[in-house]
Amino acid sequence: MQWVDGHVSVVDSVAMPGSVPGRVLRDTFFANIPVLTFGLVQVRDGSLYLGPVQLLRFGRARVTRNQVEWPVEGGFFAREPGGRLRIESTGGRLVSSLEDYRPLLPRALYFVTQLPVHHVATRLHLLRVRGREPAAGIPATSSDRRRAALVDAAFCLGLARVSGRRPRMRVFLAVAAGYHIACWSLTGRTLGGLVMRQRVVAVDGSKPSVGQAVIRLLGLPIAWLRNRPDHDEMAGTEVIAG
Repeated sequence: MQWVDGHVSVVDSVAMPGSVPGRVLRDTFFANIPVLTFGLVQVRDGSLYLGPVQLLRFGRARVTRNQVEWPVEGGFFAREPGGRLRIESTGGRLVSSLEDYRPLLPRALYFVTQLPVHHVATRLHLLRVRGREPAAGIPATSSDRRRAALVDAAFCLGLARVSGRRPRMRVFLAVAAGYHIACWSLTGRTLGGLVMRQRVVAVDGSKPSVGQAVIRLLGLPIAWLRNRPDHDEMAGTEVIAG
């Protein structure tokens, strides 16, 4: 991130083996916003809305062969009109850049609130455009994933007991959350993943971001209830062998 005289420039990118036309980049952006925000943020007339509040207003899209660009014209989160959002397919990557945008929030508050949300939402959007094919590696089997989860649960339970604090369930949940988020975002491997020789990656083969790790963790209860890897679908991740 660059912050110059109250103006922000931010870049996010993921690996993309092929090329994506500019019109597809335009159409998928607005289509993915409600999906990624679980319907909280809606798109109307080229603007992003949270209920009745217009968060950001974009001008007319300028589409070229492998690129789309929107001017930022206003909205609640814009201190003034100006700046642009660009998404392009170039050099084997999908790149999103927000340039010369002036947010309403002061720098410190923007850095800990709006910026992390922008990063995770943008990364998840780019990964959805990229898709899961070609695969980042050989998927781990469901049985190996369950064994790894048991190893991790036992390890976190042991750490919670060592702490000696009450109530243990709260300690266990706190330990498990911190442990999984740190392991997934730093190396992609938990202790169970190391034992079973598997790791978590983003669908483009890169390490998951902290935001992806948090979303993956929050999606675990849904995955358990439905007995399917919905948490990986939500987080743009995959578990691969090796």
